[in-house]
Amino acid sequence: MAERLSARQAIAALTGATPAGAPAAFTELPAPKYTAAPDGPLGWPGYDESRARATRSTGEDESVVCGTARVGATETVLISFEFGFLGGSLGERTGDRLEAAYTLARERRLPVVSLIATGGSRMQEGMRALLQLQRVARQSALTRAAGLPQIAVVRDPTTGGGWATLGAGADVVLALPGAQIGFAGSRVRPPDADPYAYTAEAQLTAGHIDAVVRPEALRDTVDHWLTLLTGGPGGAVAAVDPPAALGHAEPPATGWDAVSLARDPERPRAEAYLDAYFTSREAVNGDRCGGVDPGTLCGFGVHDGRTVAYAAQCGTATLPAGYRTAARLIRLADRLGLPVLTLVDTPGAANDAEAERAGAGAAIADLFAAVATARVPVTSLLIGEGGSGGALALAAPGNTWATPDSYFSVIAPEPATAILKRPPEETRTTAAQLKLRPQDLLSLGVIRGIVPPAGS
Repeated sequence: MAERLSARQAIAALTGATPAGAPAAFTELPAPKYTAAPDGPLGWPGYDESRARATRSTGEDESVVCGTARVGATETVLISFEFGFLGGSLGERTGDRLEAAYTLARERRLPVVSLIATGGSRMQEGMRALLQLQRVARQSALTRAAGLPQIAVVRDPTTGGGWATLGAGADVVLALPGAQIGFAGSRVRPPDADPYAYTAEAQLTAGHIDAVVRPEALRDTVDHWLTLLTGGPGGAVAAVDPPAALGHAEPPATGWDAVSLARDPERPRAEAYLDAYFTSREAVNGDRCGGVDPGTLCGFGVHDGRTVAYAAQCGTATLPAGYRTAARLIRLADRLGLPVLTLVDTPGAANDAEAERAGAGAAIADLFAAVATARVPVTSLLIGEGGSGGALALAAPGNTWATPDSYFSVIAPEPATAILKRPPEETRTTAAQLKLRPQDLLSLGVIRGIVPPAGS
């Protein structure tokens, strides 16, 4: 674990430091004026002295420092926790400062970056401290509704209400390596709890954070994220064009040829399409419900100078976590006013018992709803297999295109043959009757067009 930085050192590391080590061009919000009762709202014996000692040791008069600064080229509201001040705990005065920071962000239309290191609510203020979580959650929700991005940088430790509001509630969650993260702090967990479950790395594996970022890469990473998430043009958002085809150039002759081309292991997959389409990109990870689907890639990238959100299937059976991650991505893009590109390529939704226990139907339904209600334009490209509703959930109504080496079907030919009680040798006949070739899809009005390779 790297040395724990103070609140101001964390700001300086993110914004660039002056020779004296102070944050560069950081404008701190003025502290509210108080007429507090002795020893706080509970009259906790010795609380005032504890605060005074914390001030002497840290130079701060509260557990959070708030203000504005540029991260790269983006003017940003920064919230940085001072763990040395009573464990970075949240009390009423912390809530005052956080509310002021969020209010300023909405007034000036600025993104919010939180540098979090906290043990949770402050014991010496009891329920008055715990109520600050509702206050912070409301401010975060208002900022989200205003279409402003929120990025959390989770430092060590981040537990309790600080994780359950500022941390896990952010649009993008980054964490430092080895950081202790969890709703339960180290002193209140079950004695037999696996300590690894409360680490940044475990939270990444479970899909609760988007990336673990080394301290030396943090400034560039946050800068890139801010550039992406504030890359909306404002006003009407134009749909993006679909990518050019990367594989087979000619439409297939038969239905079974279409299936064979789409199943070719050498066919270009989503990763190749994303690399060709975007000049740079950052990934979002996980469904925030404990699941990650490695066969679904989601994130934001730069195409022709503008930010585009993407959700792409990679040719495998899509897990419930993949559908939920895609829905999360599309709703975030919708709030931020960013167009969406989806790449459709799956033999179908995962249909084993584990997928059913994980809520496959509900996850697919939620993605259908996210696409259907998006106010920003969604462009879809079928790049391989389009297997039933598990593929259709990611396809944009009225704006789906196809490559020549793809097919879309109510279900794949083999199960369709079985459902129709036909012998297996009639699978190719069934494929022809399903009208699943790209040119068939075009004539049926299912797709807008067949995209050719670049330059053709």
